[in-house]
Amino acid sequence: MARLAQTHGLTDVQQEILATVRDFVDKEIIPVATELEHRDEYPQAIVDGLKELGVFGLMIPEEYGGLGESLLTYALCVEEIARGWMSVSGIINTHFIVAYMLKQHGTQEQKDYFLPRMAAGETRGAFSMSEPGLGSDVSAITSKAVKEGDEYVLNGQKMWLTNGGTSTLVAVLVRSDEGHPEGTAPHKSMTTFLVEKEPGFGEVRPGLTIPGKIDKMGYKGVDTTELIMDGLRIPANRVLGGVTGRGFYQMMDGVEVGRVNVAARGCGVAQRAFELGVQYAQQRHTFGKPIAQHQAIQFKLAEMATKVEAAHAMMVNAARKKDSGERNDLEAGMAKYLASEYCKEVVEDAFRIHGGYGFSKEYEIERLYREAPMLLIGEGTAEIQKMIIGRRLLEEYRFQG
Repeated sequence: MARLAQTHGLTDVQQEILATVRDFVDKEIIPVATELEHRDEYPQAIVDGLKELGVFGLMIPEEYGGLGESLLTYALCVEEIARGWMSVSGIINTHFIVAYMLKQHGTQEQKDYFLPRMAAGETRGAFSMSEPGLGSDVSAITSKAVKEGDEYVLNGQKMWLTNGGTSTLVAVLVRSDEGHPEGTAPHKSMTTFLVEKEPGFGEVRPGLTIPGKIDKMGYKGVDTTELIMDGLRIPANRVLGGVTGRGFYQMMDGVEVGRVNVAARGCGVAQRAFELGVQYAQQRHTFGKPIAQHQAIQFKLAEMATKVEAAHAMMVNAARKKDSGERNDLEAGMAKYLASEYCKEVVEDAFRIHGGYGFSKEYEIERLYREAPMLLIGEGTAEIQKMIIGRRLLEEYRFQG
């Protein structure tokens, strides 16, 4: 079948990687995704398959056992995986945010210790920034680290931790007032800690509890949890980068990668919704002909395809900008905003094309209809993206009066 959202200028290696992932998605993910999603079952066999393909080491440098590929390659792989089942893309996303933060900001000892294990898929990453009363206001973080000798003692509650149960390494952002006098701007008194733990639920190491999975409307299979720290002791050499007070900037750098990822997920889900809609429109007959021959449906398909293409182009642009080493918060914000909004609209149009059958759990579009809303929230709401975009535009187009 012809495909939308082609990416020009890819190397032979990139094309080979994408072809391999696409084949895996078509054969190993799409046939079982809806059944696993309805059971809210962790896709262990799929994750094991991705581990064998080397996907967990995709962006990790070759010197640490990874493939050393670009953010663009990663984003295009995420697009393919989300086309199969968005939850699987979530499993690798947080892993890669942590790996990226380690690569960019970690000490040499931290890189040498963690990155080879992450590239092999033996250590699985998760990152934790949000809190129960926090929303998008990161400066309001209340969880705290206090230094005691060569250790820090962490206390507080974190929320919306993707891979909270299955991960073995969590990058946790907390306040750390040590070395930062009272009155210091909140974002300058935050530190990222690298917290190792056992997989599972309950007390996964002394002072650290993962209560259990949060029951969600969609985005099932992947475990989303809380994280409770009560006297959690972390050695000083597990401060990311070895210096306190840099956590906010480290996290925001990781979130830019995350926003490109969420944009890629929106592109993948939208592509799948379009595929389902255009196929069904040619199979369903009304008034003596396939509904695809009715002008109203053709208009809808045209709008859906155009949105898929536009979102893909913006996602690719944001990934390439980040790969170039340039600041990309504007492009990442635009891509995340557009792709998530267009994803919601394309999924709803495919749902409408399916008519009453779209409401049935027997049809794949029902699952996509419940999954798309998460993209409107993850890595910052549309309103947050608009704030970022607006501020950056005013920087670029400052009026000289």
